[in-house]
Amino acid sequence: MKNRIFALFAAFGATTIYGLNHTIAKVVMPDYVGAFGFIMLRVVGASILFWTVSVFLPNEKIDQKDYSRIVGVSFLGMCINMLMFFKGLELSTPINSGVIVTLTPIIILILSSIFLKESLNLLKILGILMGFAGAIVLIIYGNKSIVINAPNVSLGNILLLGNSISYGAYLVFIKKLTEKYHTVTIMKWMFLVGSFMTFPVTFSDFMEISWHNLPFYAIWRIGFVVICTTFLTYFLNVYALKTLPATTIGAFAYLQPIITIIYAILTGNDTLDWVKSLACGLVFFGVYLVSMKKKEIKT
Repeated sequence: MKNRIFALFAAFGATTIYGLNHTIAKVVMPDYVGAFGFIMLRVVGASILFWTVSVFLPNEKIDQKDYSRIVGVSFLGMCINMLMFFKGLELSTPINSGVIVTLTPIIILILSSIFLKESLNLLKILGILMGFAGAIVLIIYGNKSIVINAPNVSLGNILLLGNSISYGAYLVFIKKLTEKYHTVTIMKWMFLVGSFMTFPVTFSDFMEISWHNLPFYAIWRIGFVVICTTFLTYFLNVYALKTLPATTIGAFAYLQPIITIIYAILTGNDTLDWVKSLACGLVFFGVYLVSMKKKEIKT
């Protein structure tokens, strides 16, 4: 019972970090750190941390045939996903990003039906359509309200949608690796590969960071993104998975936009208008339909 309670706190902690990250990272972009510069800090920082931790764990050898899959999922998860998310967040708003990333379960369902041959029923198809309708509402009408530090909301929302698609694909294609290797083993190689992949795009933004002029409130936010959002969340989720089923961990993901909205409004970094409320409703209900189990559908 005690282990289960600790596991629930771990899962909630990971979700809370993800929810807060939308606003915390947004505050320092682009005045102190460009979106792509943030990615270099994130992938290189996490790579160093995971390789350091791996020193204290048993060495695990990667099969030669799995290196190509590691490169592929690194491209989806550490390159396309991260670049699109942070550039989209820089151009759009925290609430928009929090809502759009909730489409990931829908993306996973679509890709799983294509590549893993999972069946789709009418309600799931309706959920997919509603979820994407919510995203389209944000993309077309989400720039009507005036929000500070959101220079191109429509383009930002499109990039955030691309982020959800690439992240969903990453989760589908990494499944075989997670069944075979320890999480730290996978992550240390993926972040290392991701560091090289993103380097040509992120290096110029990284070099523009004026380190000696960074105020403390920018420094702690950068540290939060690297240590908490990129590194700590993996450990919290892995710890939770030792006790809780994956479906329970996945359910916590639906709290992320709620945490994002509350924190963004309380800190004055975003506003909630009717467009965002409508989009939230469409996405949440779409995800609910997609997540329904067969027994629920029959009743």
